[in-house]
Amino acid sequence: MVKSLNTAATGMLAQQNNMDVIANNIANVNTTGFKKSRAEFEDLVYHNLKDPGQVSGLNSVTPTGVQTGLGVRTAATQKDFTMGSALMTNNPLDMQIEGAGFFQLRTPDGEIAYTRDGAFKKDANGRIVDKNGNTLIPEITVPQNTMALEISSNGDVFSIVGQNTEPQNLGQIEIVNFINPAGLKSVGKNLFSPTVASGQPTGARPGTSGMGYLSQGELEASNVNIVDEMVNMISAQRAYETNSKVVQTSDQMMQTAVNIK
Repeated sequence: MVKSLNTAATGMLAQQNNMDVIANNIANVNTTGFKKSRAEFEDLVYHNLKDPGQVSGLNSVTPTGVQTGLGVRTAATQKDFTMGSALMTNNPLDMQIEGAGFFQLRTPDGEIAYTRDGAFKKDANGRIVDKNGNTLIPEITVPQNTMALEISSNGDVFSIVGQNTEPQNLGQIEIVNFINPAGLKSVGKNLFSPTVASGQPTGARPGTSGMGYLSQGELEASNVNIVDEMVNMISAQRAYETNSKVVQTSDQMMQTAVNIK
């Protein structure tokens, strides 16, 4: 009965972690480029009273054995990198990657981070930056008197300056991808950093080497499905309540044993 108390407690803790993941998904339902997560669980080590296949007599073995599980724990939170729906903004600096890939950004401390959030701006020097001032890599500077800005699907950036009708090539946007994007580390502010699990980034022009194309004037919405998350939340709530019932029942059984005279 003491084991059942501890086992049920691990179930309650696991469902609490599950609710934390679901709550984060729901909170970011309107976050540009956000990728939802799901909690994954694994059972804990078993208490083996009798191993399967143990000799039980002359020329006979136990077909199944006696194993008692000791609970569950959270093994991983898996990122889902399926594409979110497109949001039309008509802002010339908004970009969506249609397919695989990440934008590269240089943070103020000199590190390189990666994002699916293509909501870019211009800073005081005309450089293309994200909403937190991180500079897009390769660095592209938009001239002050630019009348129109065009970004092609393969990443070429053109501007029309002043009365000049001949487009001026400002540079080429390059995106990167990873062997295992799910291994990236989320660092907040819609940014990811590489890890040993993700592998090293591989850069290429949009539309080549398996990379997605760029769509100007569009943003990628969060891929969170609010209906699915509500269903997951109800399921986690019921699992938590059931585990709490196991705790109550085990407590009642122990009380009955104590009261025996």
